[in-house]
Amino acid sequence: MPLPPAFLDSGRPDVPDLVVPRGVTPFHLPGQKVRGRLVRLGPLAEALLTRHAQHPAVTRLAGEALALVAGLAAALKFRGSFSLQIKGDGPVGMLLADCTDTGALRGYARADSDRLAALLAATPSPSAAALVGSGYLALTADQGPDTERYQGIVAIEGDSLADMALHYFATSEQLRCQIRLVAAPTASGWRAGALVLEKVAGQGGIDPALDAAAQEEGWRTATLLAATVTDAELLDDALPPERLLFRLFHATGVAADRPRALAYGCRCSRQRLAGILEGFGSDDLDHMAVAGDIVMTCEFCNLDFRFPRADVRGRAPGEAAGRG
Repeated sequence: MPLPPAFLDSGRPDVPDLVVPRGVTPFHLPGQKVRGRLVRLGPLAEALLTRHAQHPAVTRLAGEALALVAGLAAALKFRGSFSLQIKGDGPVGMLLADCTDTGALRGYARADSDRLAALLAATPSPSAAALVGSGYLALTADQGPDTERYQGIVAIEGDSLADMALHYFATSEQLRCQIRLVAAPTASGWRAGALVLEKVAGQGGIDPALDAAAQEEGWRTATLLAATVTDAELLDDALPPERLLFRLFHATGVAADRPRALAYGCRCSRQRLAGILEGFGSDDLDHMAVAGDIVMTCEFCNLDFRFPRADVRGRAPGEAAGRG
């Protein structure tokens, strides 16, 4: 049976149809100006991280980025997406992860194999800072094509990805946070998790009557308790989120809110990519073609999409760019 025209083919490619129903568990500490999110990617981490054959150091960094952006996106109050982008001059030149308000999650890390090999020869377990080098970190909230995106950009500072994110919130948002990230291979495959804690600013929050000293003491206690979480606890599929939260915060009390699902979220399709190709001129398309076909690869899911050159009209001479 012939394939439908690319501009009509919006079907999902052959990627895992996987949903983790309790991927993010928001919570708050009753009577305190403290809230947070517990992120457990479960088998979704294995499905997302193994789309590319990467060194474990790069896969670990990508897994931490996925867990981080899943936790941050859970705070969205609108329909759209939240993304993390790091661009540096290190062996991992690009790190990208994004998550929609419905929990569709995707990400990838682009590494230079030669430079990575040289780094690993000198440092078998490189830090995130060594992997990405100097550059910038950007967090973007996107409410769709009809709304201006909000983006904050800071220079990369810190040894770990969690440190880099904390630097962003301290300098760009003036938000006090504590972030714990972990990604690692387990007996069940790759797993990733995060614990994100936030101090509610100003007079908002659970109890506006708390004075400054009480707020500060509540925050200090919460961060001390959160710091006791172990990597094994964050990665354990068999440990329910509510049980872990009680284990951490039973001394102060903790209330778990409604959990949010996470899903395999690559949004590529022949229709979307065909729209991109149609923005190129005929000469450009001719140069892209190899043996009569243009091949485009989705960097998120690592799938190739093949377009016969004869089927792609492209932009006519003199026509303005940006169609599709």
